Amino acid sequence: MLFMIIERYRNNDPVPVYRRFREQGRMAPDGLRYVMSWVTPDLATCYQVMECDDARLIDDWTAHWNDIVDFEIIPVVTSTEAAAAVGPRL
Repeated sequence: MLFMIIERYRNNDPVPVYRRFREQGRMAPDGLRYVMSWVTPDLATCYQVMECDDARLIDDWTAHWNDIVDFEIIPVVTSTEAAAAVGPRL
């Protein structure tokens, strides 16, 4: 399953996040796969897609970051999957 993770850096400060990432890496548990990410030009918010079969892995991963990042986690499907789901109703 895919998840859109919206990360809002506390105090709009990316420095603690990037410092921890440089020192400790993503800290994702086995089974949680990073797909892609985008960051707003002001460096205050990151939009990240992660993939896993067990949503509990998202909780394990965010526990390493939730002191410096506020998370919004949204399950998503690809556009192709959405079109296939809607197709029979067209």
